[in-house]
Amino acid sequence: MSSPLLALFDTSLVGRGGEPALDLGPAGGPVQTLTFADVEARSNRMAGALAARGVRAGDRLAVQLPNGPEFLLFLACLKLGALLVPVNVLYREREVGHILADAEPTALVRTGDTSAPAPSGATVWDVTALSAEAEAAPATRPGATLEGAAPAAIVYTSGTTGRAKGAVLTHANFAANARVLLDAWRITAADRYLAVLPLFHVHGLGNGVCSWLASGCRMRLVERFEHDKAQRLFEHFRPTLFFGVPTVYVRLALWPADVARRLGAGVRLFVSGSAPLPAPVFHAFAERFGRAILERYGMTETLMTLGNPYDGERRPGSVGRPFASVETRIADGEGCEVGEGVTGGLLVRGPSVFAGYWRRPEATAAAFTPDGFFRTGDLAARAADGYVTLRGRASDLIISGGFNVYPSEIEGLLVEQTGVSEAAIVGRPDATRGEVPVAYFVGSADPEALAAACARELASFKRPRAFVRVAALPRNAMGKVDKRQLAQVADAGGGGG
Repeated sequence: MSSPLLALFDTSLVGRGGEPALDLGPAGGPVQTLTFADVEARSNRMAGALAARGVRAGDRLAVQLPNGPEFLLFLACLKLGALLVPVNVLYREREVGHILADAEPTALVRTGDTSAPAPSGATVWDVTALSAEAEAAPATRPGATLEGAAPAAIVYTSGTTGRAKGAVLTHANFAANARVLLDAWRITAADRYLAVLPLFHVHGLGNGVCSWLASGCRMRLVERFEHDKAQRLFEHFRPTLFFGVPTVYVRLALWPADVARRLGAGVRLFVSGSAPLPAPVFHAFAERFGRAILERYGMTETLMTLGNPYDGERRPGSVGRPFASVETRIADGEGCEVGEGVTGGLLVRGPSVFAGYWRRPEATAAAFTPDGFFRTGDLAARAADGYVTLRGRASDLIISGGFNVYPSEIEGLLVEQTGVSEAAIVGRPDATRGEVPVAYFVGSADPEALAAACARELASFKRPRAFVRVAALPRNAMGKVDKRQLAQVADAGGGGG
């Protein structure tokens, strides 16, 4: 049986082989265009190179790469039946080391000039050498037999314990998600998709790449979003489709009104996700561009589940209604559904919901209700017309610039430092990133030394923006740290610099 995901992609890779598929190159620089036939052949050759190095169906391959043609490794892994393990390029040795120890991949593929050292003992493959081997490999597709339940990727997402867990996403999960988005957002081969989001994240990979390959549209891939180069990209590529996080839209809303109107006129759809879109940003963008951003909701574990409508009201502050084939429930602590306007825990069920956490049966069992709904950990309320509005998070998760920041991970690092007896991390509102972490600690440590330790050990988006020494951390009647009190201090600007 063939993979439902590869069968979906073959409408483009095979059916539209001669059509332009992928534009590569820096903004303002020379652009290389690949056809879908080129993408098919290159990914087949890469699969051959991986097979020659011993990668087999069921093996894991960790990939820590910036956006670029090397991310065709995703397709190569799909064709081999291997599992892609995407790793954030900002992760440091400590963070990468945990993922490698947990996933036990055959190797970690990265660029040779990566500044952060690889974890001790890790098998590292340089992507340049691997790509050179692929050029000499045959362009024949591997003959792996795969079913929809076959795992396609393990994407790591931290939990409240601070230990990253691998969400296992199947071929069927990715295929279901792509079909839903093509239908809901009217994505067709006529679209031109400007891809600026990192492909190690499910927003860029599960939504962007999979929608591109499923629809047969043309994709312009750049390494990352750069505000000072964005106008040039819009001018030259003329996208019709754009996915971003709120931080990106904050930047775009700074464009002069005449430029925004002119360049935004050809974009039929701007989509925002990965973090709540503030209503002021929604309105500022609409005024500048003459376009209403479509906000949607999803998670690593569920891919896309809710969204504002393509036709109809795109309501600021709301994530809209469930997509086709997705069921939602808003429940109280006992699991009983609550009424309209009442805040409860958001539960989702559907074909894009993941298979479970890698080698974590207890965590998987705890994440689902007896009737198969996934507990998202987000609080929400449903209006009479079905629109869902998020009301916060059951955990103390911080979302900064679209990336998840789990305080316990940073707290664990801080208490390892000399002169720190206790530490707590809370989020502080930030106009650009939505939230940023702020550290409160008890002890004699030098804040500059703590900042240096975080810079060595943590990705940049996880590093606290301020380190505040306190005599004691506030606690509730149960003896637990009362982060709400600290959050009130941070909200008031008491988080220091």
